[in-house]
Amino acid sequence: MNWITRLIKIGDKIKTNFKKKMATKAEQLKSPYMSCHGQPILKKIIKENNYVCPECNEHHKLEPHQYYDDIFFGKGNYEEIKSPIPFEDVLGWKDTKKYTDRLATAKKLSGLECGILSVKGKLKDIDVVMSCQSWSFIAGSISMPEGENILTAVERCLTEKLPYIFIAKSSGMRMMTNNLSLSQMPRMALAINELKKAKLPFICIVTSPTTGGTSASIVPLADVIIAESKKAIYGFAGKRIVANTENKPLNDDFQTAEWAQENGQIDIILDRKDLKNKIYKLLSILLKKKSEVNLDLPNETSEPNIQTREAS
Repeated sequence: MNWITRLIKIGDKIKTNFKKKMATKAEQLKSPYMSCHGQPILKKIIKENNYVCPECNEHHKLEPHQYYDDIFFGKGNYEEIKSPIPFEDVLGWKDTKKYTDRLATAKKLSGLECGILSVKGKLKDIDVVMSCQSWSFIAGSISMPEGENILTAVERCLTEKLPYIFIAKSSGMRMMTNNLSLSQMPRMALAINELKKAKLPFICIVTSPTTGGTSASIVPLADVIIAESKKAIYGFAGKRIVANTENKPLNDDFQTAEWAQENGQIDIILDRKDLKNKIYKLLSILLKKKSEVNLDLPNETSEPNIQTREAS
């Protein structure tokens, strides 16, 4: 055995021992601890704090049911709005996996039929329709079923004269369905325009990350755009792509909610614990058709006056 062979064997042994020490996904799910800011922290503490780390204020990703059950309505206090699920794999897409296999995995992980769950619920005494994207469903990407879900939710708003709230968390449009996913962008825009014609409030909550076609279609059309936490990532192309295109380094805060607010893309920045009460206050004023909103906002938001965007 020469020295090269011995070195390879030593390397293989190190890899094996390292893998043994790494917790599997199943073990991570069973563990009472999770990792945040490079340190272990009890999951119970995170959950009791609205899934926000009390040490570093990291807002951990939530699935739609968690927003509805724990943040806005309470478990069982909302009605799911079902929508048609069109056949998607018209291209017979396959990369490292078949698209149909990716869909099956996404449905199992999220517990949803598509990447958005829309519901009707009550914010205190105000009935609302709310849609929320699921990051577990192919990184919150949008294709035909998600577009149909949003259109069905908006139709419910128009029929019952209800405000619409959209919780964005997305990597953009789904590449596996090509132009069929891109066509959802104008469809969503046209639907939101009907809300504006009906003078029904539309509020969007930007959670991290919100990028790609989602940030370039439905989100900017909101009357009020709220970012969940200062660090929420909001932009179109990724930071690395922009840096390579511009051929220069970007500031550390580029595409954060704070940066977006300074550049006029975000109206309000709120912590998760404040979302329900502040949105209720916003809707209370918007539904009375006042053109200017004065909110008692936290100090980190620089603009206390929010003027609603009128439909053209």
